[in-house]
Amino acid sequence: MTKETTDKTFSSEVLNAKTLVLVDFWAPWCGPCRQLSPIIDEIANDFAGKIEVYKCNVDDNPETPSQFQVRGIPSLMIFKDGKLVDSKVGSSPKASLTEWITKNL
Repeated sequence: MTKETTDKTFSSEVLNAKTLVLVDFWAPWCGPCRQLSPIIDEIANDFAGKIEVYKCNVDDNPETPSQFQVRGIPSLMIFKDGKLVDSKVGSSPKASLTEWITKNL
C-alpha cells in the first residue's frame, strides 16, 4: 500500500525506516506523475513486506524535495538505512521499475 509522506513526517517515516523505502516525488498537475501513479501502487502491493512505498507531493511539501535536489518529477528515490541509495527521474514501465527496485533490495 502506498502512503503519503510530508516535510514533517519524512524523517520519521523514510529516514528512520527499518526496510528499504521507495519515495515517489510527484505533483497533481504532472501528467507523467499521474500516469506513473497506478504503477507505483502496483509495485507497493507486489513488494509488500519487503519495501515501504511513499508519495510526496512536491507542491505541498517543498522542503524535502529541495533537500534531495529533486529537479524534475516524477522523481523516484530509494532510501536504505536513512540514506539515499538510488534515484530515477521520469516515468518508466513497470518491468524496468521492478528490476531497478530488485537490484537495490
